[in-house]
Amino acid sequence: MIPILYIVIPCYNEEEVLNETASRLGAKLRSLIEGGTVSARSRICFVNDGSKDRTWEIIRSLHEGDTIYSGVNLSRNRGHQNALLAGLMTVKDLCDVTISMDADLQDDIEAVDAMLAKCAEGFDIVYGVRSNRGTDTAFKRNTALSYYRLLARLGIESVYNHADYRLMSRRALDGLAGFKEVNLFLRGMVPLIGFPSATVEYARGERFAGESKYPFHKMVAFAIEGVTSLSVKPIRFITALGIAVIIIAVILAIVFIVQYFMGMTVPGWASTIVSIWALGGLQLFAIGIIGEYIGKIYLETKARPRFLVQEFLDEPRE
Repeated sequence: MIPILYIVIPCYNEEEVLNETASRLGAKLRSLIEGGTVSARSRICFVNDGSKDRTWEIIRSLHEGDTIYSGVNLSRNRGHQNALLAGLMTVKDLCDVTISMDADLQDDIEAVDAMLAKCAEGFDIVYGVRSNRGTDTAFKRNTALSYYRLLARLGIESVYNHADYRLMSRRALDGLAGFKEVNLFLRGMVPLIGFPSATVEYARGERFAGESKYPFHKMVAFAIEGVTSLSVKPIRFITALGIAVIIIAVILAIVFIVQYFMGMTVPGWASTIVSIWALGGLQLFAIGIIGEYIGKIYLETKARPRFLVQEFLDEPRE
């Protein structure tokens, strides 16, 4: 059976690049249809994440001009991960396989062929993995490497040099639908599905136009989300650190008592102040991490919808 493919692309203020993205992806999808690789019912689905520019207007225009383009309009901005999930969950019952990618044309669309070939071999999930990070700064390369190593140490399964360029079968999408958490980190959630997976390497290019939607502060927030959404080891680390501090304090107390009876006491104003600041900082740090988890529990217990679809543009099915 020839699979129905939906290419899902989250968009936030992408008016500068959207027409070019649609043109290149449209040409790619048509070639796949003509070659018999995917069904003629395959589509390119743009997800408008509450954009403030003409993004949704362009998506609507693309759909009206060619039904190969479909669109999902969210009721408000919900962030990249929620927008991506919204697109996947909206189309999962309309297709056999999805491929997600960003709108900035940095992901190599030619890797789609290799992903589909892997899917045909029986893999439910195919990760697009960057073959190099030559387009990144040295700072970004090193911090990314350190972050992936940190995730591994915290017991979080992830795919190195993989972002959100991936293929998922309908079975994998149904599995993902079973994850109900509000705090999303799809790069860590998808490996938890556990179905057969493979990787495809590609060279990531420069952004075609516009500015990155992930400035430094958002990257930091996303990194924290990834850790706290999938691992409790930071809290366990604080517990271990607290025990270590208590042991050190007991040892120092014994040393000070011995020094007192030996007449070796020295006025300790400096050490006292340093200790107070060190322990105070440790306590605030610990409270901050615990507060982060409590905040996530608070959001999860509310069970608010992760997204609301305001409009879905797609051709009706027979």
